[in-house]
Amino acid sequence: MSDTPHIPGAPRVTVRRAALALLLSCALLLTTGACGGASSPKAGKAVGAARATPAADVAAASPTSSAEKQKFAKTRFVANAGLAAGATYQWIIKPYKAGKFKKGAKGRKFALVKAALAGAFTYNRLKAAQKNAKGDPLLSKAVAPLSAGIASLKGMATKLRNGDASGTDISSFEKSITGIKSAGESAGAPVKDKVPSLSQLTSGAG
Repeated sequence: MSDTPHIPGAPRVTVRRAALALLLSCALLLTTGACGGASSPKAGKAVGAARATPAADVAAASPTSSAEKQKFAKTRFVANAGLAAGATYQWIIKPYKAGKFKKGAKGRKFALVKAALAGAFTYNRLKAAQKNAKGDPLLSKAVAPLSAGIASLKGMATKLRNGDASGTDISSFEKSITGIKSAGESAGAPVKDKVPSLSQLTSGAG
């Protein structure tokens, strides 16, 4: 007759095997510090190093040099100035020269609505370009003289929408765009026209 006790509802397991299994389980847990035992100094150092590594990687990946900051400022300047130039030419200067703003012209109302949006959009993008320029000493110096001209465009959207913009007003846009392009060129940040989509025009005009 076997001396193995029977556990109701479970397979027959010897006491010796059960005890051995329990000891092995606890030994395994002890190696990971899960049975209440303290982890070894080496293990503690390894964990500390592992935790410190990601933070170090993030710090190393963050752009901190002045050269990187200036490059980023120029990139943003070029993008904003390019959009302002594209919007001005496409929806203000071009239709004006084509006579689209004159009373009685076919499609005048729609042309004026788009011109008004372009006027507000251009002003906002030029203001953004001014802010970007401050991140680069040379570019900031080149853009500084344009402040008054850009500020004068603030209320132009209303005049364009009402059909009250004169040739002088249109020239103000043209001069501001020419000025911002020249400033960028002199500071090593050449600007190219980039016509925004109508959705960009609408969202960027506010």
